[in-house]
Amino acid sequence: METEALANGDAVPTVHPPNPPARLNDHLAESLRLEHQLMRVPFEHLKKSMRTSNRTVEKEMNAVMSGVAEAAQKDMSKEEAVQHLNSLVSRLQGLKRKLDESNKSEQLQVQRCRARLDHLTVLRAENQQEWNNIRVNRILVDYMLRLSYYDTAMKLAENSAIQDLVDVNVFMDAKKVVECLQNRDCAPALAWCAENKSKLKKSKLEFQLRLQEFIELVRVDHSMDAIQYARKHLAPWVSTNMKELQHAMATLAFRSNTDCATYKALFDAKQWDNLVQQFKEEFCKLYGMTVEPLLNIYLQAGLSALKTQFCYEENCTKEDPLSQESFRNLASDLPFSKHIHSKLVCYISKELMDEDNPPLVLPNGYVYSTKALEEMAKKNNGKVICPRTSLVCEFKDLSKAYIS
Repeated sequence: METEALANGDAVPTVHPPNPPARLNDHLAESLRLEHQLMRVPFEHLKKSMRTSNRTVEKEMNAVMSGVAEAAQKDMSKEEAVQHLNSLVSRLQGLKRKLDESNKSEQLQVQRCRARLDHLTVLRAENQQEWNNIRVNRILVDYMLRLSYYDTAMKLAENSAIQDLVDVNVFMDAKKVVECLQNRDCAPALAWCAENKSKLKKSKLEFQLRLQEFIELVRVDHSMDAIQYARKHLAPWVSTNMKELQHAMATLAFRSNTDCATYKALFDAKQWDNLVQQFKEEFCKLYGMTVEPLLNIYLQAGLSALKTQFCYEENCTKEDPLSQESFRNLASDLPFSKHIHSKLVCYISKELMDEDNPPLVLPNGYVYSTKALEEMAKKNNGKVICPRTSLVCEFKDLSKAYIS
């Protein structure tokens, strides 16, 4: 600490401003741009919990106030008044219990938000490898949760100590609805739609669920019940979904055993699979998650740089990821990468051959990188063995190839 002298001779310490925090380089900054979902999910969950608490408080307090006003207007005996007040007190105690549970849930979401903020702020060049390993585990947990491998996802999150950085609890809520839809029960999904009605104004999920329940009534020949159901639950959708409703109402005449493909499709079991997929998409949108798994998105980003016409030829090397059918399916909608300059990659070391690692040509015409062949020659007393044809030659017999 330095000192400065005042006019009267007294010395005071000079306070220097703190050093500014080191700025992240462009690569690290770009990495953080991909973490939108990491913060969005617990924040949206927190908002949802708070909205639910507010609605509960408003509903219960209105009921209590109405009860108090009603008691004030009535001429009650002492016993009746005590009984009435006890019922109001019980209701308020029930409200307190609900708010305590809600508070615990909100505190949990706040804790997750704080943990994720801390996780993002610790990213530095010196710990990037460790940070990236955590990211890979998060991406794998996300992928397994979306594919319903819940137990495996939870074990990976626990073993990696990243419980606060993944959204297991959110997907467990969705699991209940998905399992019911797979068992052909729309009730939990409809309850979920009602609970999140304000966020699903543009969604057709509730309409599709109602339509499926109507179809199930027709399937078991409960025509009158189906008509009553349509009047109660499908009529409000007439202005926006008239064509779908007309299509569905015609099933009353064609029935489930029809051979007409147009109406037979409505009774297909795949309709339930479509509902499951539609629910998952709406669920992800509600919490600000990507519809596609994060793993697919990251893989597609890499495949977009690798995809060329050569990847789909018969002599495509096995080292190319796009030689595998699963990766080809993942990259099917991606455009072909534009490579202005050709790149030579060594068959042995898989390293790029350039001016720092020039290609060398064997007598049989095969080309490999200088570094790989030098290392091979050191291990074999100056001899080089072609990994493709097993040709043996001296290192001095190799010739240089020039890249223009």
